[in-house]
Formats: sequence, structure tokens, C-alpha cells
Amino acid sequence: MRLTAPIALAFLLSLSGFAASAKEDTDPSGPAVDLNRLDGTWYVIARTPNPMERGHVASRDEYTLLDDQKMAVRYYYREGFDEPEKEKTARASIDPDSGNRDWRVWFYKVIPTKQRILEVAPDYSWLLISYPGRDLAWIFARKPDMSRNQYRELVGKMRDDYGIYTDKLKRVPQSPKQLNQLGFEVPDKP
Repeated sequence: MRLTAPIALAFLLSLSGFAASAKEDTDPSGPAVDLNRLDGTWYVIARTPNPMERGHVASRDEYTLLDDQKMAVRYYYREGFDEPEKEKTARASIDPDSGNRDWRVWFYKVIPTKQRILEVAPDYSWLLISYPGRDLAWIFARKPDMSRNQYRELVGKMRDDYGIYTDKLKRVPQSPKQLNQLGFEVPDKP
């Protein structure tokens, strides 16, 4: 869902009736998200495992503001560090009444899903995202690695401030040195 792969998962969940019963928080908290500052590359530091992203390494999103309240999303990933890079694309419509936090992301140009930006660092160095229902979540950063202390702080913030179920959160290996480390997801192809 890092606004692309999470979209496919949301579609699958909506087919099973999950999305219809999910709690949706529409109250913006904090200042509005500055869409111009979201432009650029966001590395997936951690995510709740899901079928669309399971086993991916070196994954990142690239956001491009198209016009008022629309964002292009490109999701790049590898199935192993020796595997070729792959790409998935999506587009997002952003609700300005939500402080630019609520996104409707279109997968394959016809399948919509919802995403919510929970919080952005004041300097836009990290980003917390959830799917309605709070069972799926992502931590993004502008750099491919994050200190253990900052990671723990952001996981605590997701759990304590936003009620996200963080016990299943897994870090995404962004470099081969992170393979087989505790708390990191195992790639599809080592």
C-alpha cells in the first residue's frame, strides 16, 4: 500500500468484505500534509506483511505530484538482491478536506482503495501510513536505512498514538547486509 502494492491488497480485502467493515478515521490530526514535499523517493523501512509485497527487498515508492490533489505512484522492488528491479504504477486522488491525509489510490486504473497518512516528520524525513482498519501499516523514510532507536520510536508512535497493531510489522531489507537479521522480512529469492 505504500500506495501501490497495498492497493492490490486492499482490493483483495474489499472482495472478502474486510474493507466494508473497517473503521475509517476521517479526522485530520496535525497540520495538512504538504503534497509538494511528498514528491520524490520514499524507502519502505517496514510494513505489515501482505500478499502483494511479501518477500520484496530494496522496495521504494516514488511520488510525483501531477496537479492539484493528484499523485503518480511508482513502486520499485526486487524479489532478491540479485534479481532484476520490477515496477508497479498507480495514481492517487487526495482529499483536501482531510488535510491531504486520505488518499484514494487507483490500482490498474480501475480498482480504488484507501490509504491514510498518519503522520509525517516535520522535516519530511519519515512517513507513517495505514489502511482503514489499522491492521496494515507502513513506515517510509527518505533514506534506505533507519537507526534502531528511531525505528522503535516510530513503531511505538504507531501503536500508542494511532492504535495500529504493530506486532506483525517487519523491516524491509534495503541492502544485503540486512538479510537474516532479526525483525527483517525474508526475501522471496535470497
